[in-house]
Amino acid sequence: MKACAIVILNYNGEEMLKTFLPSVCTHSSYDVWVIDNASTDSSVDFLKEKYPRIRLIELSGNFGYAGGYNSGLAYIRGEYNYYILLNSDVEVTAGWDSLLIEWMESHPDYAALQPKILSWKQKSLFDHAGAGGGFLDAYGYPYCRGRVWDSIEEDLGNYNDSIDVDWASGACMVVNATVFHELSGFDSAFFAHMEEIDLCWRMRKSGWKIAYEGSVEVYHLGGATLDRASPKKMYLNIRNSLSMIYKNETSPGFTRIFLVKSLLEHLAALSFVIQGKKEFSKAVLDAYRDFKSKKSSIEKFQPETDGRVEVKRKGKVALVFWNWKILGKKSYDQL
Repeated sequence: MKACAIVILNYNGEEMLKTFLPSVCTHSSYDVWVIDNASTDSSVDFLKEKYPRIRLIELSGNFGYAGGYNSGLAYIRGEYNYYILLNSDVEVTAGWDSLLIEWMESHPDYAALQPKILSWKQKSLFDHAGAGGGFLDAYGYPYCRGRVWDSIEEDLGNYNDSIDVDWASGACMVVNATVFHELSGFDSAFFAHMEEIDLCWRMRKSGWKIAYEGSVEVYHLGGATLDRASPKKMYLNIRNSLSMIYKNETSPGFTRIFLVKSLLEHLAALSFVIQGKKEFSKAVLDAYRDFKSKKSSIEKFQPETDGRVEVKRKGKVALVFWNWKILGKKSYDQL
């Protein structure tokens, strides 16, 4: 069995591949795979012509981030100890993959790891996705060192450490291949967004730890597939967040969280109407409607710990939105 496969998911990303694959091929030590979600552009032809050494898995349809990775990784199950899941819009740095795998091999009780993720457009700033390590507040809202809600911090070297976190970013994350498959990978019903946080939550409930390693840096463009400010992204984030919390929380815990989230997010929907952004209000309402319609088919996650103890949430913030919006705390060290 080989140590690691670097696996990139692609959907109509020819321009992203042209821009970012050179750094991956230059700086990587392990096999590089591309899973293609039935792209309709010239991505596949480009890969076959310009990068014949990259191993290509062509899927029959667009299964999103979650289903695309699940389907693609099923083809190589049992061949590698670790997968590095890498967005197609990420620039990597020298030695990045070897350092991450060395860290994982020396920490066998960890199931996932992410590096420091900085902005590709402005490399002195953290990226929105994962930044300096991801946490969850008591209501399931994610935040990061380096990114609190929509406020992005400058990288001043204060997150160059190695720490335990609640989740690793799907923009660039190492996963233990055996654990990934034992937990059935990502939830394909999510399609895209929040799936890596859900997977990490299930890992922690199963007794596995999640880490951040700040000595390794990568640079993420972000928004290459779906713009951060789009109603579709808001819909997926809210719908999938509700599903994630329902799956992983106790029933009383979910009820408490749902009441608070529902109040906040319906107030947000009303605010969008007042601002003339009816498409965002519709996204919120559609997310709640669709979650409620599918709630009965969502299975509660029942971990098999094999004697391991559940790893509790590391985030200490009760409600990150309150801290950010009302108390004006815009950086992690203010929380």
